[in-house]
Amino acid sequence: MSKSRKIPAKIIILVIVTLCLVGLFVESQTKLIQRTYDNFILDNRGHYLPCDKLPNETEVLEIVQRYQDIVQAIERVNPGHVGVEIDTSICPGKADLIIWYASHQNRLAIEAIIGDITFFGVPYRLQNR
Repeated sequence: MSKSRKIPAKIIILVIVTLCLVGLFVESQTKLIQRTYDNFILDNRGHYLPCDKLPNETEVLEIVQRYQDIVQAIERVNPGHVGVEIDTSICPGKADLIIWYASHQNRLAIEAIIGDITFFGVPYRLQNR
């Protein structure tokens, strides 16, 4: 006769809880699930930076004014359906950019114009509206 070995339920529960905790830790550090959801479902892109990593509001204003020609080029991608905004609502005294657009093609054109993960050192978020 063969005897089957059963794994105790407590061990299975412990393994599941451990995997969940490891998954939560990895997500909190990498934002992998959030990034995937934002990119593939919402067609958005975020920088996921904490407030202490954002530049001062005055810095952002200066950079946006200095590179107004690039801002206008972005807005010309789809006039009335693409915009660039300075966002100061999340972190007092700090700012980033929100660049909103109407389609994935707009997003690709915007990313080609900027050509970097920051707008001249200013973190930006892309939002498909």
